[in-house]
Amino acid sequence: MTTPLRALAESTGVPLVDVAVIWSVAAVAIAGLIALAWRTVRGLRRIVTRIDDFADDWAGVPGRPGVPERPGVMVRLDRIEDRLQAMAHELQPNSGLSLRDAVDRVDARTRTLAPDTDTA
Repeated sequence: MTTPLRALAESTGVPLVDVAVIWSVAAVAIAGLIALAWRTVRGLRRIVTRIDDFADDWAGVPGRPGVPERPGVMVRLDRIEDRLQAMAHELQPNSGLSLRDAVDRVDARTRTLAPDTDTA
């Protein structure tokens, strides 16, 4: 009974060529596995880098020498809410100090200077 490697080695009849073919096939298979592993590791590294960037953007990055602080998403949303509240305060008539109150005062003064005339 012959083993599969012995049967493969006896296929050409020249033992040196058969051994070279077997070693070449083995080298190509190993190189292929190494290339496949490299591509897999490279793809995983890209995914991990993107997840790390997302986590930094979400949580924020503290300042360090030469690099300013980058606030996280929740801090930035809080700042946006504060700005919206300030704008809402200016757009509603309230204590007389808002933009809406100033526009209403100007409109009232303009009506006394030049009343509307209906030409219809």
